[in-house]
Amino acid sequence: MGKGMGRSPFGNMGGMNMGNLMKQAQKMQKQMEEAQAALESKIIETSSGGGAVKIKITGKKEIKELKLNPEIVDPDDVEMLEDLILSAVNEAIRQADELSNETMGSITGGIGAGLF
Repeated sequence: MGKGMGRSPFGNMGGMNMGNLMKQAQKMQKQMEEAQAALESKIIETSSGGGAVKIKITGKKEIKELKLNPEIVDPDDVEMLEDLILSAVNEAIRQADELSNETMGSITGGIGAGLF
């Protein structure tokens, strides 16, 4: 065998470097778990129709509260009420997505932030 045969073509990628990589992965996983717990406790409030429909949603997209101003409940115009609710829910989800992407992106450096 020639000189240098049997050595890894990747140089010093074993041993300590692999151990450090595992430690970094474990640290990132712990940070992600903590961030996800924080997202669950974060409450986002949105509204539509000038406050006629109000929604509270967690950062994990669980709707916690839906309030309707009684003045907008018109049996002859249910469609308007449905539109206001849809608008408020969609805005709440958009804001929760934005918060999640910001929170997870700060941990992962933007890699895979949309997965959470």
